[in-house]
Amino acid sequence: MFDVLIVGGGVSGISCALVLGSAKNKAFVTDKKIGIFTHQKSSSLQEAIFYNAYGITPGKLGSALLPESTQDLAQTYPHIAQIPNEKVIKIEGTYPEFRVITNKNSYQTKNIVIGIGSANTFAIEGLMQYIEPHKKALPEKQRIQLKNDDHKVTDGIYVIGTLAGWRSQLAIAAGSGAAVATDILTLWNNGVQTHAHDSIR
Repeated sequence: MFDVLIVGGGVSGISCALVLGSAKNKAFVTDKKIGIFTHQKSSSLQEAIFYNAYGITPGKLGSALLPESTQDLAQTYPHIAQIPNEKVIKIEGTYPEFRVITNKNSYQTKNIVIGIGSANTFAIEGLMQYIEPHKKALPEKQRIQLKNDDHKVTDGIYVIGTLAGWRSQLAIAAGSGAAVATDILTLWNNGVQTHAHDSIR
């Protein structure tokens, strides 16, 4: 049983995993099992090049950033389970007992974070009732988002990145994933507001 499964290995998903991973030494996190589906083939970063993203060398290709991000996650926070080459097709159950079904396996988890982009080809059974037109995308692009209140779709299910209704900027997607990670840390900390910082002190 996972405590949280993140669906999507793009900017928002990896950012969420990094923040959760960085809290590993907090007493309320040490026993938590965290996983991320790192499927990246349909990520919009595959065609991106960055000149306006903080901390990223100008001219960096998104197609290079994607594999580097999963490698960095594995090296820095090896306790986070990476699940590659699996596509989530169905979610069953209610909080705190969900079953996530992929094209190859099924997994039990207490919480789910969805961060797979806003294309109108979205087809995860069990979440289709939450689809609505994207509020910050041009209508002709036919983008969608999941109905949410501050990233929360329903108890135990969160949405991040463009699928949460944000615009497709790397910094926005990263912040969205990090924000949900701190919400989950707060949940694990019995509702006491918390976050995770790294420091040289």
